[in-house]
Amino acid sequence: MSGTLPRRTTMAAFAAFAALPATVRGQSASWPSQPLRLVVPFAPGGTTDLVARLLAQGLGERLGQPVVVENRPGAGATVGSQQVATAAPDGLTLLMSNIASHGIGPSLYRSIRYDAVKDFVHIALVISSPSVWVSNLRFPADGLQDVIWLSRQDNGGLAIASSGSGSSNHLLIVQFAQVTGARLNHVPYRGAGPAMTDVIAGVVPMMSDSLPSASAHVRQGSVRALAMAAEARHPAFPEVPTFREQGVDLASASWFGLSAPAGTPAPVVERLYRETRAVLDQPAVATRFAELGGTPGKLGPEDYTAFIRAEVARWAPVVRASGAQVD
Repeated sequence: MSGTLPRRTTMAAFAAFAALPATVRGQSASWPSQPLRLVVPFAPGGTTDLVARLLAQGLGERLGQPVVVENRPGAGATVGSQQVATAAPDGLTLLMSNIASHGIGPSLYRSIRYDAVKDFVHIALVISSPSVWVSNLRFPADGLQDVIWLSRQDNGGLAIASSGSGSSNHLLIVQFAQVTGARLNHVPYRGAGPAMTDVIAGVVPMMSDSLPSASAHVRQGSVRALAMAAEARHPAFPEVPTFREQGVDLASASWFGLSAPAGTPAPVVERLYRETRAVLDQPAVATRFAELGGTPGKLGPEDYTAFIRAEVARWAPVVRASGAQVD
């Protein structure tokens, strides 16, 4: 997709703008006149946080106002997402929407209090990345078949961490156990950063993580990469075999995007999309995303909204089949 919205979307945006009250039109024309808040519904240190800080820096430079990252972890990214859903639709409160909050969460959490599509305006898909399983260096496994064998030697099963219940990395653990018969005990954390800290320290032996948040630790040699849940070996980590190469027919990817409360003025959404595309097109940002193992997104408001609607439908039967439900 190009750096501008499709013509029909642009015309609709300006028609909506003309229908707004004069006071709102004036606010949109001078927007932004104060700092913005970008809510990350996970703890610092994970993929969502890393991506948000790269995006916030670039947006702040282009908008002429600081974009402050605010971490609001909890309940598989649904706590922070709920706060944004009920925030004023003035374009000053934004969300790093993601597969946990807007793909899996709507089916996993019985008490979720927002509609992943209707309660937001979705601005842009920012990045997608595969999952990777890593282990503590002292963990006696070189690959997935070792993990399966070791899990069966312990009646209690093996502990494996993730950034939280409802993440794609959590569902990958569930699916792995289903297809291999491995005995795995999921340990949910309030973000990838705290989980990775405990893997390095040996508190938990393994972790299912998104590649961007694990990449630096793999390069530094502080954890061992066991397998990549990608369709093919990742060019940034060609030494790490895929799940399928190790006899486990699974692939999993996470995605992260920019969203705002429903009702945010269309001209503000257009501006945010345009500036987000400009940030993602910067060579330094593209290079950094590649180093992290992520692929920049290409979807604007209309297509990103359709993508999220499809993801909700896609993950619902997976969650039902897994039997995973969270109150």
